[in-house]
Amino acid sequence: MKIKYLIVLVALTASFAACKKGKPLDVEAQFKADTTAIRSYVTANNISVKKTSTGIFYQVIAPGSGSVNYSKSTQISADYQGKIMDGSVFDDSKGTPVTFPLGGVIEGWQIGIPLIQKGGKIRLFIPSFYGYGASGSGPIPPNSILDFNITLVNVQ
Repeated sequence: MKIKYLIVLVALTASFAACKKGKPLDVEAQFKADTTAIRSYVTANNISVKKTSTGIFYQVIAPGSGSVNYSKSTQISADYQGKIMDGSVFDDSKGTPVTFPLGGVIEGWQIGIPLIQKGGKIRLFIPSFYGYGASGSGPIPPNSILDFNITLVNVQ
């Protein structure tokens, strides 16, 4: 009986280990595919962008003013629209700014928002890894590249 449990335990451990080993390759492949898709999109639409060292593509439309040193607890108020790369809008503050701590938003925003100051406007093209990843969220399908237009109304 102990041998059966041992065999089951070894099989389960091997299964979980195999999942862990395969996952980074899937994430890496998805990230490369997202990067290629973003580059194609901005080129086809003649959008001038820069790329962060982490792989977020962005276009600063207006830098804003101030000298806030951002942290995860920094409160930001933003008017924004979020789309999937196919143009489908999944979220829109519709002119009513939403306030939240920077640490409470997706990682793509945590990387992109500090590129501007109060009053600034930015467009972020966020690979799925820095958005909702392989799980998606609500109307956002898994592995979706996100396209945000953000106006930073206030920073505290």
